Amino acid sequence: MLDFNHLLTTRPHSVQQILISDLHLSADEPALVQAFLALLDDCLALPALSQLYILGDWFEVWLGDDMYTELDDDAKAAHWLTPMVKRLKALRVAGCDILVMHGNRDFLLGRPFCHLFGARLIAEPFYNDIGDTVVRLEHGDALCTDDVKYQWFRKVTRKPLVQWYFLKKPITKRHDIADKMRAKSKQQNAQKSAAIMDVNNDAVQQALQNAALLIHGHTHRPAKHEVKTTTSAEHVLSEHKWRYVLGDWRVIDAGSKRAQVQAVIAAVTEDAGSTALDLYQFCHRVR
Repeated sequence: MLDFNHLLTTRPHSVQQILISDLHLSADEPALVQAFLALLDDCLALPALSQLYILGDWFEVWLGDDMYTELDDDAKAAHWLTPMVKRLKALRVAGCDILVMHGNRDFLLGRPFCHLFGARLIAEPFYNDIGDTVVRLEHGDALCTDDVKYQWFRKVTRKPLVQWYFLKKPITKRHDIADKMRAKSKQQNAQKSAAIMDVNNDAVQQALQNAALLIHGHTHRPAKHEVKTTTSAEHVLSEHKWRYVLGDWRVIDAGSKRAQVQAVIAAVTEDAGSTALDLYQFCHRVR
C-alpha cells in the first residue's frame, strides 16, 4: 500500500483527484472529524487538485439537512460541522469540484447542505474517465446482492415518498427511529456471514459491463482486485478489469500515545502525461 503523506511531500503537483468513502463522521468521534479536517487541509495545499469524491457514508447517520441548515448563527458557530463546511467552501473556491454520493447511512443527505459549500450531489452509479479508462463509481452496498433483507430495506428507504414522510417528523422522533433501526441492523449483521455482506461476483460483472474499472467502499475491505470478465453467451474470458475498494476511517490504538486515524483512499496522479490511479494509506495522529 502506498503512503499518502509520501505522495504529498514528493509529488504534490501531480495529484489530480482524491476519492474517499466510509468516514462515518459524528460528534461522538472527534478523532475522525479532526482527521477529515486534516485531509481537507492537505487538499487545499495541492495546486492541481480538481476533484474530491466522497463515495457515501460520509456521516455515521444523517437525519435531514435541516438539522444543520435551520440552526441560528450562534448554534452554527459552535457546531462540529462548521469547520468542515468552511474548509470545503475554501476548497471549492480554490477550483476543486466536490462530488458527494449517498451511502447506506447518509442517504438523506440533500442538496441544501451540499450547496453551502458548492458541492454536487451525484447519483450512483456515476461514470468518469481517468485518462483513457472508463471508471464506474458507487458506494458499494448495491453490489451486496446476497444480503436480500438489506436490499429490500435499501429499496424501500430510497423511495422519495418514504423519505418525505420521515423528514416531516420532528428531529427528536427521527433520532428515536434511527436509533432503533441501527440497533436492529447491528443485531441482524451479527448473525450474517461475512460472505453475505461482501459484494456478489455477478453484480460486479454486471457493474463492469460499461467500464474498465470499478471504485467503491462500503464493505470495509480495502484492496485492489483483478476481475476476469466473461461474455454472457459463451462464458469465455473476455478481458481483465479492476475493482478498487476504499477503506473505512478508523481510530487505531485509541487512548494511547500512538493513537491515530487510518484510512485507505484513492488518488489519481498525472506525471509527464501519464495518468495513474492508486490506493494510498492515509494516517493522522490523534492529538
